[in-house]
Amino acid sequence: MSAAERTALLGRLSGVRRHVLDQLDGLDDEQLRRPVLPSGWSCLGLVRHLTLSDERYWFEVVVAGGPLDFFPEGENADWVVGPDEPAADVLAAYRAAVAAADDVLAATDLDAPPARTEPWWAEVGMAFPDVRSVVVHVLVETATHAGHLDAVRELLDGRQHIVL
Repeated sequence: MSAAERTALLGRLSGVRRHVLDQLDGLDDEQLRRPVLPSGWSCLGLVRHLTLSDERYWFEVVVAGGPLDFFPEGENADWVVGPDEPAADVLAAYRAAVAAADDVLAATDLDAPPARTEPWWAEVGMAFPDVRSVVVHVLVETATHAGHLDAVRELLDGRQHIVL
């Protein structure tokens, strides 16, 4: 992978992460916690999911080979934010996970295989032969959720994101 390709790929990842945070900027605590879908999905729940299931799992565990000891047990537990947990702490955890992931990626060859593989990947038709494929997966996942936040933000307070 050329330096230009690496810069472009990691730049897009950075851009969609910024988009997530931009869409949350200016929402108050009630708006961040408000269930916006029948499933109970909230903006803070989405940020918790991105923190644990995308940034921490894919980069700290899969790419770097670290332990999975941070992941909560239970169905959809990665979407749960306690009522007394400050919204600022949830957002700070996302920013910290992004920074840690960036550190991992700065020290990793994107052509290298990930340090860890999971048997369930094959069961759901996923394959990650190299770190690049992990980055692309997280980029798509984060961009998808950023798009969800575009719609949710418009529902919450009418603010629209301009898509060029």
